[in-house]
Order: sequence, then C-alpha cells, then structure tokens
Amino acid sequence: MLSALLLLATTLATGFNANAIRAHVKFLSSDLLEGRGPGTRGDALTTNYIAAQFESYGLETSLQKVSLLGIATDESKTEVGFTKNGSPIAGPLKFRDEFAGGDQTQGLQSQLDSDVIFVGHGVVAPEYKWDDYKGLDTRGKTLVMLVNDPPASASEPDLFKGRARTYYGRWTYKYEIGTAKGAQGVILIHTNDAAGYGWQVVRNSWSGEQAYVRKAPDAHGLSLAAWVTEGVARELFRAGGQDLDALTKAAASRDFKPVPLGIRLKGHIGSTIRPFETANVIAKLEGSDATLKNEAVLYSAHHDHLGIGTADPSDPTDTIYNGALDNASGVATLLELARVWSNTTPRPKRSLYFAAVAAEEQGLLGSRYLAEHPPIPVSNIALGINLDELYFFGNVTNVAMLGVERTTFFPTAQAITKELGLTIVPDPAPEQGSYYRSDHFNFGKAGVPAFTIKQVAGTEAQRAFHADFKGKRYHQPGDEFDPSWDFASANQVATLAFRLGEAAANASQKASWLPGDEFARKP
Repeated sequence: MLSALLLLATTLATGFNANAIRAHVKFLSSDLLEGRGPGTRGDALTTNYIAAQFESYGLETSLQKVSLLGIATDESKTEVGFTKNGSPIAGPLKFRDEFAGGDQTQGLQSQLDSDVIFVGHGVVAPEYKWDDYKGLDTRGKTLVMLVNDPPASASEPDLFKGRARTYYGRWTYKYEIGTAKGAQGVILIHTNDAAGYGWQVVRNSWSGEQAYVRKAPDAHGLSLAAWVTEGVARELFRAGGQDLDALTKAAASRDFKPVPLGIRLKGHIGSTIRPFETANVIAKLEGSDATLKNEAVLYSAHHDHLGIGTADPSDPTDTIYNGALDNASGVATLLELARVWSNTTPRPKRSLYFAAVAAEEQGLLGSRYLAEHPPIPVSNIALGINLDELYFFGNVTNVAMLGVERTTFFPTAQAITKELGLTIVPDPAPEQGSYYRSDHFNFGKAGVPAFTIKQVAGTEAQRAFHADFKGKRYHQPGDEFDPSWDFASANQVATLAFRLGEAAANASQKASWLPGDEFARKP
C-alpha cells in the first residue's frame, strides 16, 4: 500500500511550483504588510490574502476570530530600579538596552515594591524530584531566575532530558510558575548560551506590544515580567553580596535553596492597552472515505510576525520586521500544499485541514485557541505537520522532525524520507527547546501527534546561511525577501510534507504518541 502511495506522490511532486512559493513569500514579507503584527492593518491584509488563496483552490475556508489584548510598555510612565537599605543601587534601568518586558496584570499602571529573591531555575518538577522553592512564600516577591533547565550531570545524564531543553527551561514556564505562586515580578537573566539567541532578539521581541488572552478579573498577573542583561544581573548580585557564577553553580543541585539578595525592586510600570481581534485562517479538503472523512490531518504555519518596531542599529531607517523566513516561508509552502492537494485525485480518505495560525510570536496564542476550539474533535486529528522558518538555501539530505520519534508515525516517516533521498536526524540544537517554541506544541499538548519539519544545513554555504540568519536577521528588520534565494528547496519540503500527510490521511489507524510520552492521550 505504501509503495503505491509513494508512486502517486512521486508523480504528483512535479505539480509543486517553486515560483508560486516565491511569489507568496515576496508578497507576505513586503513592506505593504508592515510586518504582519497581530491586530494591525498588515495582519488584516495577510489573513484576507491567505483566505482568498484558499478559496481560489476551491477549499471550504473560514476565519476563526481570536480576541486578544495588546499591551505595550509606556516608557514615559515606566521606571524600574533597585534599592538596598533604602538607597538606590541600580537604575532606572534603560528600557531595551538593560531590560525588556512589561506588566501582565492587564492594568494601565502597577507599582513595583518587593524583595528580590534568586530562585535558581525556578523549577518545580516532581518527576525529577526537583523543587527550587523549598516552601518559600513567594507572594508579593520578585523572583530572579536562570533561563534553562537544571543541567544534567555525569551521575544523572538524563536529568531533564540531558542536553535537550524541556518545557521547564522555557521563558513561558518561568512566567507561568511565577504567576501561579503569586509573585509580583519575575526577572529572567539573559545569556546567549542559556537563551539560545542574543540580547537583540529579546529587545526586539519584548520591547513592543505583547498580545494576551484576557484573564479573569480575579486572576493574578505579574506586575513585571522581564528579562535583564547578564551585566545588570551581575551588578545586582554583587550589590546583594552574592556572586552570579557561584549561585548558578549552586542552582545545579537539588539541594539548592532560594537566596534573598537583600535588595528591593522599586518603581512603576505604565502600559497602553489595545483590545483587538486577529484570526486563524482555516481551509478544509473533505476526505473521500464515508467514515474516515470525520478524521483529519492538520497542516499548520503561523502567519504573524513582529510588525513595526525599533530600528536595527545597522539601519536606523528600517523599522519593519518583515518576517520573510519567519514565517512567510511556512505560510507560502502551506498555500502551495493546499493548491496541490486541491487538484489531487483520488482524494485522501481522511480530511485535510490547512491552518494559518495567528499570534505565534506572542506565545503561540493562535494555535492554542485552535487546539481549544478545533473544527473537529481534537481526538479525531490523526497527525499535525507544522511548517515554521524554512530556509531557501538549496536542497538538503537531512531533515529534523521535532518529536516524530516519539510517535507511532516514526517508521512511516523514515520510509518516506528514505524514498525521497532524505534522512531524519535528531534535533541539531536540542538545548534550545525547539519543540516547545512552535505551534505544533499546542496540538501536542492536546494529544495530537504533531511535529515541525526543519531542514538541516549540510554544506558550508548552508551553514553560513543559517548562521547569518540567526545572528543578523532572526526577529530583526533584516529578515527580508532576497531574490537570490534558491526556491528549489521549497519544492523539497512541500513534497515531503505532502507525502507525510498522504500516508497519515490514508493509514488504516491514526498515529499516536508512544505510551508513556508526556503528551500521550490518557485512556
């Protein structure tokens, strides 16, 4: 059966049009769309463009509205500093240069006045017998945390999955647990190694408007959810009579106990608040089997980026964060997949959904909403295939499919990639916790076996392309369309995604997470 499907797909692969993908990327990342910031004019143009493309393919198309609050720190009404014994020791900190972040209470103004305590990695993980709080009363305190997991050791090489970063190491978890524990603030210490990216990414991602789901009126929110530079952190620890390196080393042990720094966070933070709506764009191709058409394979890619923000120092005139690779590349490929699938006969047994989701850069909010409000019961989604940040640097021989090895679909994926002359390799940078940083994560949490396809650089030129993007363009205005890109590689990814979806849509059984996996559906 698989051989027949492979033959069909091999014939069909010639139907992918690299020039169509190129045209979509060029338009979606143009200045006209103003960086596709959620709830902006560019966002509306984007969602309408995607919907029009889906409709032109004859697909059943809808806009799933997502209501959010846009909250931006008002610099003119914000002052963040630190005192010891009533005397200033640091600050006011420079917004963007020394700290970035904002107020999550969803109010216009919050006063900052709280004791500062270092809580190591800020992790509570019963499965690893780990608790960084040791009974600490965190209510009303400001918690300073390291950005990563507690490290593995020679005696416990698999602690927190070894080199791989778990969700406990993600900034989202740090703010979530600080909120749950009633803290006034959570401050994350940035280092390039711990975060997996430079300060410019933090500055650009956290100094503009952030989107949030409206919280319940009585729900707690952090008055300050922020990052500080390593230099600021060292200054604060010295003022508290502590050494950052020594405490970082101590935090690697289960015996670590929170350390009060003997200093206080002081100041106030002002915000502007903008209610708005964005949308997930969803298209459906109904399956051919009378029973299996009620199940589906889901393709996804996020359509948003960072909008208009602070100019990069290398070009003070450019303030548009075009997001060509992140993620016009994924949306363009999603559109071409939808076009080819709409012209394919016979149709697959299961239905196919194509979802261009919103507000990924704001914390995977669009995919979270879609996972909570799916077009069919989430238990009927057989597989999720996500496309995010594809590279147009020529064909590759290796790909990563983050999380696929944890599913029953893995042998099928291996067979398909082999037929295409590809090899599935492990995540080349597991320490960055990539599985928890893209939209497939929300579908995975809901029980759907879901993963993202990532090209793995193989040649020196490809590695240089990747390094240049991560160092100079990722979450910066420099992520712009380049006419010299090799869009032949887009066909390679589209063909792979098609074949994977085809196998899952026609399989006799739905794929699933392997027993015991953190996302396995409970009986």
